This record gives sequence, structure tokens and C-alpha cells, in this order.
Amino acid sequence: MKIRVVQRHGTALKDRLYLPAIWQGLKITATHLLKNVGDIKSVDVLEYPEEQPSDITNRYRGLHRLTHREDGSVRCVACYMCATACPAGCIFIEAAERTDGVDEKMPSRFAIDTLECVFCGYCVEACPCDAIRMDTGIFSLIGSRREDFVLEKEQLLAHKGAFDE
Repeated sequence: MKIRVVQRHGTALKDRLYLPAIWQGLKITATHLLKNVGDIKSVDVLEYPEEQPSDITNRYRGLHRLTHREDGSVRCVACYMCATACPAGCIFIEAAERTDGVDEKMPSRFAIDTLECVFCGYCVEACPCDAIRMDTGIFSLIGSRREDFVLEKEQLLAHKGAFDE
């Protein structure tokens, strides 16, 4: 058997204590701090929410919305693909039978817990019907109770697309 012995680096006491690396990091932080304090006008600041960001494009993921068909009905067919693809598990769907003959089923309840959502966009990618989108242009949600952050189907259907061409 061929065994290759690799020499381990950093066996000295100063390397094992990480003190030189910590000192170097503190030196870089102090340099940036002194530079910013010395020339405070050069620090770029955005007075949010009074001043909105200007670099938001139509690819930026905002709050969710459910889309409508041309006849005004809900486009979602309650296939659970978005809930399955969601890594946070924040989408809750209850299916009901559809009586208008367009599809087999529709959501009787569709809710998204935005406090658990990580806004990854996997739900939008997984949806085969283009029923859910994240193009509302709403990037901050305000509430005083946890229930204010759980968006139900009616709220999601009321959101409009901000970047429609």
C-alpha cells in the first residue's frame, strides 16, 4: 500500500490561537470605520421607507399573487406543486371540486405564511399553470399580529402585477 503522509501546517502556538488572523481582521474593520467616520458624506444611505430603492427590476421577487384566467376564475388547479417545492413549507392548500367544468379541482383555501417564506421563488417555478407569481412590486409587509402575515386566497387574488408589459 502506498501511504502518503501530508505535513500539517499551523502547528505553532501562534497559528493555533488564531491571534494573528483575528488581529488582521480587526485592523481591516478599524480602517473602514475610521475612513467612514472621517468622511461621513461619502457613505451612501437610503432613507427607507420614505425613499424607495431605484434599482428594482421586474426580476426582483416581491410579495406573492395568484393570477386569474380570462374569464375571471382562479388559475390555480390545486395540484400542490408549489407547496411541494417550497423549502420553508409555508404554503397551505385545501382543494375543492370545481363545478364549472374548466378543471377537476380548485383551491378552497390557499394561504402563504410570509413570516416563514424565504422568497426563493421555487413556488413560481414549480407551478405548471402560471397561477402564482411574485411580481407585485410589494417588498415590505407590515402587521402587528402574526395573522397579518398569513395571506389568504382573497388577498393573493387582489394583488396586481406591478411589472406587466
